[in-house]
Amino acid sequence: MRNIHLDPPNRDRYTLTHSEQTMDDQPPPPPIRTATRPPKPSEERPTWWVRGLLLLMAALFATVFYVATQVRPYGPDGEPMRMASHESLGLPPCNFKQVVGIPCPSCGMTTSFAMLVRGDVWNSLRANWVGTLLATVLALSVPWSIYCSLRGRYLWVRRFEIFVPLAMGVYVVLMLTRWVGVIVWDKL
Repeated sequence: MRNIHLDPPNRDRYTLTHSEQTMDDQPPPPPIRTATRPPKPSEERPTWWVRGLLLLMAALFATVFYVATQVRPYGPDGEPMRMASHESLGLPPCNFKQVVGIPCPSCGMTTSFAMLVRGDVWNSLRANWVGTLLATVLALSVPWSIYCSLRGRYLWVRRFEIFVPLAMGVYVVLMLTRWVGVIVWDKL
């Protein structure tokens, strides 16, 4: 193809004849449409590192339940404790309660887990009902995490990055609500 330099005044008057046109002058072909579509959120698959984290999460949750079997949630007289059962593992007393004089928002959580793994649901609820709820969710999360990791897809969760912060927010609100209830109940 020959180089043609057009000056601005002659640009509108010059047109190429059909024999002078090249393939570069032809319009591009229409794009080929494919049948692919973006995946729905429910079809999104976790990456390999997310799958590894799911397995790690399942192992950590299972470890929590193992530790709960080592806690002694009953006093020397056989009465169920309401809190401070973590001291049976050699841990120190709750600093918050010692300094402030009222139970902390998570007081009774370890006792609740320890009673639930022993099948004592009523006393688990009495120790800390949010702990019972959390222990139930964690117990269900172990097989869920393993399944999702092995199958490579989330089960019953559309958007994992939305579900986790939402679940944590609900948990914090419930824990603080229970804490306010305990403080008010103790004052009555």
